[in-house]
Amino acid sequence: MTSDPRIPRNPATPPDKLPLGKAELRKQLLAARRALAPETRAAWDQALCAKVLAWQAENKIQELGVYWPLRDEPDLRPAYDELARRGVRLLLPVVVAKHTALEFAEWTIGEAMVKDTMGVAVPAGLRMTDYPPALLVPCLGYNPHRFRLGYGGGFYDRTLEHTPRPATAGIAYSCLQADFPDDPHDVALDVMLTEAD
Repeated sequence: MTSDPRIPRNPATPPDKLPLGKAELRKQLLAARRALAPETRAAWDQALCAKVLAWQAENKIQELGVYWPLRDEPDLRPAYDELARRGVRLLLPVVVAKHTALEFAEWTIGEAMVKDTMGVAVPAGLRMTDYPPALLVPCLGYNPHRFRLGYGGGFYDRTLEHTPRPATAGIAYSCLQADFPDDPHDVALDVMLTEAD
């Protein structure tokens, strides 16, 4: 044994408490979201729809980039129906190539859909348009500083670098808030909408 103070007796952070890498965190968050009971998810989606409608009304948004739910993301399609009734022009993101920003296509509810190169539903008759002034951003996870964790493709990060930057509302279940660092290339969202009050 030694009394040399430079040799720590115990690590400052136990190995099982070290922060997860983003790849491992993504796996845990995907599993947590997948494990939600259908009735819980339905109630939370309904609450999120109400939050989205309130955000749109408060900000007087008339053109909005929305998303088609995949991989157990919150399903906001009832809110999209109401937004369309309000006269809001809806746009869906389209992946045109890897390592690029998203592009956007005008979407009319009920029109035929196909899958893009990433397997995401897009309007069959692609009517590409300018970037929307406001955007709903699905989040696999998020941290207290309103930075999102996505699936790792960087599509939304590159999209949020667009000038002028759209107003952004992150969409996630509150149970997916996580502690992860803000990377230099990440862009904070303007607001996070969850089912929680």
